[in-house]
Amino acid sequence: MLPSNWTIIILRMEYMKRPIIRLSLILIFFSQVTIADSFVVSDIRIDGLQRLSARSAFSALPIDVGDEVDETLVAGSIKALFKTGNYRDIKVEREGDVLVYIVSERPSISSIELDGNKSIDSDSLLEGLSQSGLEEGSVFQRATLERVKLELERQYIAQGRYGARVDITVTPQPRNRVILQIEIYEGEVASIKHVNIVGNQVYSDEILQDLFELKVTHFWSFF
Repeated sequence: MLPSNWTIIILRMEYMKRPIIRLSLILIFFSQVTIADSFVVSDIRIDGLQRLSARSAFSALPIDVGDEVDETLVAGSIKALFKTGNYRDIKVEREGDVLVYIVSERPSISSIELDGNKSIDSDSLLEGLSQSGLEEGSVFQRATLERVKLELERQYIAQGRYGARVDITVTPQPRNRVILQIEIYEGEVASIKHVNIVGNQVYSDEILQDLFELKVTHFWSFF
């Protein structure tokens, strides 16, 4: 374990609004500003790897065996691992002169299943999802999922389908993978029941309405 005067606390915060903004803040606090007992690393161990290889994890670490480390270098190594986007939680322990990183990986997407989409074909939807960072084999991030969900709903609203809804189910799979099941309820295209024009004095309502591209829908409109 780390010395009694060495405490690392990692806080991660997400702030979401429209447009979606995701901020990951890694705040590292130490019970004492100065730590006297730095040490030379005799070995490094990474526990918790499931999908990722040890080589990929070690390649992101700025610390190597034989380096003399202190709290600043360890904090920097935690930030370096977080920057890869592959981990959702990381903590560090010390066993003698061995540094032990205990990680929790983000899962990968094993497959994406679409259901209910008619006005937008599946190939176009999958291509759009891929451009947004959601595709088979990619790292799954909840913030990306929420952003894509809102964007899909906006696409249907642009078609006049104001009752459209997108539900996404995340199903865990073995080996730290997930299946994304996207259920789309497109709803009906909205129609215009009535148009009110207020403030016109020179031109009548009929003249102005003739200039509109959108018209009031009547029961014979389908002709």
